[in-house]
Amino acid sequence: MTLGGLNRGRSMLSQIAPDEYLAFFRPHDFLARESEKPDGLLQILEGWACKYRLLSDGRRQITALFLPGDFCEPQWALGRAPTQPIVALTNLRARKTPCQAPPSGPVDAQSVFWKNFADGCDRQANWLVTLGRRTAIERLAHLLFELFERMRHAGLAYGQQCALPLTQMDIADLTGLTPVHVNRTLQTMRSRGLIELQSKWLRIPDVRALREVAAIAGTDAAG
Repeated sequence: MTLGGLNRGRSMLSQIAPDEYLAFFRPHDFLARESEKPDGLLQILEGWACKYRLLSDGRRQITALFLPGDFCEPQWALGRAPTQPIVALTNLRARKTPCQAPPSGPVDAQSVFWKNFADGCDRQANWLVTLGRRTAIERLAHLLFELFERMRHAGLAYGQQCALPLTQMDIADLTGLTPVHVNRTLQTMRSRGLIELQSKWLRIPDVRALREVAAIAGTDAAG
């Protein structure tokens, strides 16, 4: 290891409190299993994960996405066991802390923690509207707009683009569409100049236009 790499490693470790440690996961590794009490809270530092439900015939519905900065999951601090499994979609690095709300400190970690919980509840409500009322192109536009805004708030958007490590099957399982329908809808969105997708990166040439297609009202919390 070079001196620069060693110094960066020491800097990263110096930000971890004594009662915290880093946890690493590979794609498809479980962060949590259904009904198994977690041994700590996870705050994702790098990578993506998802929560999902499998039907008896094997069909999957992804019910939540966890991106950098998200806690997985805040309600575990209330003593709740996971009701659905959570798996890594990419290589993932997380900070693991005791299974309780963070204590108050110079930086109000509690406010950040509970805001994360409230934001997740808002997203779930928006996803319910999406699955119940939005058309296929509105569903995809809403999803991509939401993910871009979340990455932007996390400081991980670069201009009008951000990473998008989702497969078309993942997108289908998020939006309740078939992979074929997702593929056709994405092609339509590309041809209309709403999005550009290349090498697991999303670029939105006109964010306002995508927001309009997503049928997002002024009061919606898409981010």
